[in-house]
Amino acid sequence: MRPVILGLSILGGGALLTGCSYSDIPFAYEVPVQQGNIITDDMIDELEPGMTRRQVRFVLGTPAIEDIFRDDRWDYIHTETPGGGGTPDRLTVIFDGDRLVRLEGNLAPENFGGS
Repeated sequence: MRPVILGLSILGGGALLTGCSYSDIPFAYEVPVQQGNIITDDMIDELEPGMTRRQVRFVLGTPAIEDIFRDDRWDYIHTETPGGGGTPDRLTVIFDGDRLVRLEGNLAPENFGGS
């Protein structure tokens, strides 16, 4: 008698598993994909014109892009959207020699350095 009950439960479970597919789900969850550097307003507030590259790296971390052909520029990029798309937050740090002179991008404050 046990083999018959076991056989029926396996058959019943198999029918339940095949009765549902992903197409029956009304929506699909898209995982938020976070990429790049997280840059907060507090971090940007710590930046001042004249800071050295080492000081900027201490505040913001390692840049996402250090262009070997443009040694005066570091780019920090961050995206966090479902599926990985969307417009990224961007902060470009411009140096003159070893000193910070300017910030650009949609995270850059308009009055950086009091100008």
